[in-house]
Amino acid sequence: MKQLLQLYDKYKSVIAYLFFGGLTTLVNLVVFFVTSSLWHWNYQIGTAVAWFVSVLFAYLTNRVWVFHSHFTTFGALGREIVTFFSVRAVTLILDEGIMWIGVSLLSQNEMLTKLVDQVVVVLANYFFSKWFVFRKTKATSSMND
Repeated sequence: MKQLLQLYDKYKSVIAYLFFGGLTTLVNLVVFFVTSSLWHWNYQIGTAVAWFVSVLFAYLTNRVWVFHSHFTTFGALGREIVTFFSVRAVTLILDEGIMWIGVSLLSQNEMLTKLVDQVVVVLANYFFSKWFVFRKTKATSSMND
């Protein structure tokens, strides 16, 4: 049991990211389904709307439960938000590109393409968040230790 707790402690940020990443993916898929299938919007517009809603959800959950980010000023919070959305904009380009290739070039089903697309996007988002947005600086690490 002690070994399981040690493993959990070692990988809890990854476990939390996978959990909230799964919920973020679900938010993205549901918003995409509503905009594309129920409202009959163009899949590229639906992808952009789903991206925005899911990135907002991801920012809130990642900041609190995955990376435990604590800001000391509103300027620091603003920089964190801008960095998070800017980094995620890279994966919006990836998201739109995969959707365009799958739907427009290969004539695949929109939802099936979206499912495949989300696997790639979730992985890219984790690494971008860890490396660029919520990275621990020496000053932050010493304050949290």
